[in-house]
Amino acid sequence: MSATERELAEVLHDHGGLVLRIARAHERDHGRVEELVQDIHLAIWQALPRFRAEANIRTYVARIAHNRAVSHVAREARLPIAASLDPFDDVLPSPAQTPEDVAVRAERRRQLEQAVQGLPLGLRLTVTLALEGFSPDEVATVLGISTSAAAVRLHRAKAALQYQLKDRHL
Repeated sequence: MSATERELAEVLHDHGGLVLRIARAHERDHGRVEELVQDIHLAIWQALPRFRAEANIRTYVARIAHNRAVSHVAREARLPIAASLDPFDDVLPSPAQTPEDVAVRAERRRQLEQAVQGLPLGLRLTVTLALEGFSPDEVATVLGISTSAAAVRLHRAKAALQYQLKDRHL
């Protein structure tokens, strides 16, 4: 295994969940999410030799994922819309929780993810990155917008989510 392959494996191990969630924010169809994740992995592999550590690797990976996803969605927009499959069936229970706790948490997560999927793309991306722990500055960097625009999008996304979830007792 070459140094680049080892570095890629480490990056994907550390940030694979982030890549998946960014792909899910851009795509709703499970098969297309998988295809997009593979495209993003390829883009990361191609970009790693150019990484100069001037930014956080997480931000670098998120920016690559976002850029590749935007290109993917633009390409896919010309295709007919397929039936949507629920990509959130993979919630694994923690052994430290009771089955009821796991079920309640999974349902809350499913409702939140469903509500996030109902947001317009710009808000969906912003909230996905915020849920990943990105600051407004990092969100702005990833999306290529100003920090104030990122903060406004986040505020609008939160308001929309609160409205959607107000009767669901989250």
